[in-house]
Amino acid sequence: MKKESFSTNNRKYIGAHVSASGGVENAPVNAAAIGANAFALFTKNQRQWTAKPLEKESIRKFRNSCEKLGFTPAQILPHDSYLINLGHQEKSALEKSRTAFLEEMKRCEQLGLDRLNFHPGSHLNLASADSALKTVAESINRVLDKTNGVTAVLENTAGQGTNLGYTLEQLAAIISLVEDKVRVGVCIDTCHAYSAGYDLKSVNGYQQTWKHFHSVIGFSYLKGMHLNDTKKELGSRVDRHELLGKGSLGADVFERIMKDHRFDGIPLILETPDEKAWAEEIRWLRSVAE
Repeated sequence: MKKESFSTNNRKYIGAHVSASGGVENAPVNAAAIGANAFALFTKNQRQWTAKPLEKESIRKFRNSCEKLGFTPAQILPHDSYLINLGHQEKSALEKSRTAFLEEMKRCEQLGLDRLNFHPGSHLNLASADSALKTVAESINRVLDKTNGVTAVLENTAGQGTNLGYTLEQLAAIISLVEDKVRVGVCIDTCHAYSAGYDLKSVNGYQQTWKHFHSVIGFSYLKGMHLNDTKKELGSRVDRHELLGKGSLGADVFERIMKDHRFDGIPLILETPDEKAWAEEIRWLRSVAE
């Protein structure tokens, strides 16, 4: 496949969480097919604890496809399994999650990727949130000690149930306890942020949210974003993604993000609910970027 030339705003890396069905080497091809210059993927089945090791040929094809199609590690945001809970308070369950997370980080190493996006976890009413946040940080420290070159990227949550990481302060608390600050980062999901109570919709709310982010965490830690509208209202603490401009957030916030140079050079990933709409959403996002 011929590499596409993106003449409109190369500073914005815009893509979607594409399928890696049939092998990880298919993900960059699927991303290019929808006009993306960024993408996310699962490097294994996200609903299973274990997977067979990556085959050398798949690794070679993945790396070659990325090079051919113009995808650098800075444009790729892999996501770990939904089963992993690095804040679990039961020893056996925690060790199972830590082992799985280590495997995911090593798969990223093999593929030449430099970041792995993951949800912080849940306390499950087995401990206080503060205690569980410390467990998450300890989990990250253990895995970073056993890997090289891959940054652990915490994703903010909507705060549904006992999920951790729905406030910027909780994310900052984890980061403060991670020993290698160079290899920890954050991914902000717009749907999750709005559902957690951060008013990205209004102009003032948008400005205040990012001012708060800069104060509490800092833009040097921002390693990616998930661009999703939401079916729910501000502060609902319910995670329900919607197509861009079709939900409670509306289109304006995504245009603001596209024009905001603080979000240049990181993967901006769609997880909206209809993959058939991704190519058009990507075209629209690129059209409103400065």
